[in-house]
Amino acid sequence: MKKLYINTGGFDDVFNNLKDSFGGDLLINANEYKLTFKSKWATGSISGVRFEKEMTYLNFDLMFNHDVNLSIESNPLSPVFFVYCEKGNVVHSFGANGEIRSLKKQQSGIMSNSSVINSVLYFKSHQHIQFSLIGMPTNIESKVTDFDFTSQVRKIFTHESGNYIYIGPENQKIGEKFQELKTIPQQGTVRYLLMKSILREVLELEIAQHSYNYLTTFQPILNFAVKQLSEIKKLSNLKTIMAPVLFFKRNLQPRTLKEKYHLTFKPYNQKLAS
Repeated sequence: MKKLYINTGGFDDVFNNLKDSFGGDLLINANEYKLTFKSKWATGSISGVRFEKEMTYLNFDLMFNHDVNLSIESNPLSPVFFVYCEKGNVVHSFGANGEIRSLKKQQSGIMSNSSVINSVLYFKSHQHIQFSLIGMPTNIESKVTDFDFTSQVRKIFTHESGNYIYIGPENQKIGEKFQELKTIPQQGTVRYLLMKSILREVLELEIAQHSYNYLTTFQPILNFAVKQLSEIKKLSNLKTIMAPVLFFKRNLQPRTLKEKYHLTFKPYNQKLAS
């Protein structure tokens, strides 16, 4: 088993640490980084983009040749990490002896750690792993442009204990956004701005999903109400269509028939169940 340790700092520091651990070639183009490696430890690539102090994006596509424990130092900026798994498993714990949680294919996870305890990731050997990670710092100054947005993220996805983790099924709309991210053909500034816009939409979807989940409780009731209204509307339309037919039929009915059988026609008032 290989044990790795990453000091959290600037994007340059993180990628240089990864390069020291895995070897390979590191290509830096403006704010985009890509580390490609093929060594006795692992094969694959780690790419990322930094968006100043707003957020960072990392994509891991690799296979380890040995079991690996990756210990990540807690960050003074208290970032919230949004993780999306496409292949394999991402296993996590707070500290070496903490509870182990597993993120599987087509699941998403949200994690924050403002304590002094490291986050530990566990990877099995010879398993293809593919996952994306968005990091958003929450310990920032109030004068930052996105302070209100950041405050929302901090309020929803952090805990007084310093540790927070959530694992659940991937939101379909978020999955579509990541597919959209893969198809950006532009380079340079245009590519950078498009990526920033898409990732921001992902975070907005996460906030909406975790802020308004209580609405799902009322979904069956709303569906039932819509169905009832639809049925009432059908009955109302049927009554409108049949009214002139009934009127015409009533006027054609032989008067002698009523007189012969002494029939009396009384209106029938149908009440809809409320």
